[in-house]
Amino acid sequence: MENGSWRGVVQMDRNWRKNFKKGKWRQLKEMVAGTKENPVDQLNQYDLNELKKKPLSTHLQENKDFLHALFQDCSDVVFREFAIEGTNTQALIVYIDGMVSTQLVDLSLLRSLLIEEGNECKLERLQEHTLNATQLNDIDHFGKLVLQLVNGDTILLVDGNEKGLAVGYRGAEHRSISEPETESVIRGPREGFNENIRTSTALLRRKLKTPRLKMKSMMIGRETQTNLVIAYLEGIADESLVKEVLARLDKIDIDGVLESGYIEELIQDNTWSLFPQIMNTERPDTVAASLLEGRVAILVEGTPFVLIAPTTLWSMLQASEDYYERWQISTLLRLLRILLFNIALLTPAFYIAVTTFHQEMIPTSLMLSIAAAREAIPFPAVVEALLMEIAFEALREAGIRLPKTVGQAVSILGALVVGQAAVQAGIVSAPMVIVVSITGIASFVIPRFNLAITVRILRFPLMILASVLGVFGIIIGFMFIVVHLCKLRSFGVPYLAPLAPLQMDDLADTLTRVPIWANTKRPIHLGIPNPVRIGEDIAKINGQQGGMEDEEK
Repeated sequence: MENGSWRGVVQMDRNWRKNFKKGKWRQLKEMVAGTKENPVDQLNQYDLNELKKKPLSTHLQENKDFLHALFQDCSDVVFREFAIEGTNTQALIVYIDGMVSTQLVDLSLLRSLLIEEGNECKLERLQEHTLNATQLNDIDHFGKLVLQLVNGDTILLVDGNEKGLAVGYRGAEHRSISEPETESVIRGPREGFNENIRTSTALLRRKLKTPRLKMKSMMIGRETQTNLVIAYLEGIADESLVKEVLARLDKIDIDGVLESGYIEELIQDNTWSLFPQIMNTERPDTVAASLLEGRVAILVEGTPFVLIAPTTLWSMLQASEDYYERWQISTLLRLLRILLFNIALLTPAFYIAVTTFHQEMIPTSLMLSIAAAREAIPFPAVVEALLMEIAFEALREAGIRLPKTVGQAVSILGALVVGQAAVQAGIVSAPMVIVVSITGIASFVIPRFNLAITVRILRFPLMILASVLGVFGIIIGFMFIVVHLCKLRSFGVPYLAPLAPLQMDDLADTLTRVPIWANTKRPIHLGIPNPVRIGEDIAKINGQQGGMEDEEK
């Protein structure tokens, strides 16, 4: 071999090693294998910001090659290439199987294009004269194309056009509207949100038929691209509150959002608090009532649970049914909930304290009965309470996770069998079973599940404090809880408002429920610009006469 040939081989080897060390994989492919480079190698195809920088080509084949490389190994992405009749212009439709109505694609889109005869296939003409779809959006870059495609639109690309069209033929299967299982009522609407965000916004729009109802859309999640809708009533909700909600949502940078619980944790004021600072609900009437009070709702695609902010402790203890029954009944129910809230929190700890340290607080006959029941029990009261509470929580969790037909029977029979067997075996006393049962029943009265869980968790440290310091330990623990609640905020609103700080005008619809005709003002502690919610005449007529009288009398 000649010296020049050897020099060429050596130089090629040196270049190959240099490129290998630098990691220039594309040059190596061209040098060694001579293969054609992948059209998405030059950019990060999974970054939408990168895709927004790449415009569509006027050559259909280039767009097709890019999309094929982008959605490689995606068997649900359908590519349908065809020629428009009369012009022999090549066109391509792309959609995701299962997210579009294939019947509409076949009967409307394809049929309209296949009978197009003898005209120049410009996208503007197709959009104005040929396609019969209510939703048509222009696409000029691959970032928007991918977003529209993954959201269920059908993409139309025509050769010779530098833009594409996103046609709204969405037809994904979703759950029908049904009654919310977590917020059942005796009197009230039976409809609830579902996982389809547009169905949920329609349910809300049916409640509030006003152009004041604003719905701002945004997208969160680098991989999930989850759609969110921020709903509020313009002129009623405080503008600074709306801006704060939007600002907190805009700061979220996460790979995916699968449920509204993700959003709740990321935008709440105090992430270390056990108390929920944002309310969630499945009921459109609850969301509508909250918007009328000046709050903001956040609807998340893929979940029926809508977030409401700001919220307070007293809002978490109220139910939508309070406003559907007579005000006297609703007032008694609210007072009962507040009483049972304290019973669920303090009863086990108080029983431990009085039986361990403060027997003089118990009447003599009752003390003798408790002592006789505890005579053969080998454990102190705190161990008894912990055993029973843990067993009760386990049974409750098992009843939730099991199928409905089995879960209720398991939870009820399990509680009866375990409780009775434990008493007969001398492991726990009968009074302790009664205390734990009353506590469990009281916790079920709390309308919001996340607040009930908080109460169930706080019972355990209070029981330990009661076993060490007696009633003084309960007082210390309760003071810590109250101080924490006084410091807690929900989007700047005090968690105990309007009780702390005191707002006398708002107390009428907090611990109690005044008649609807007397509730003339919206909550002042929310800082809303339009506080008037009911006319003065109706309030004056009902207040002075006690109701609407027949004019003929």
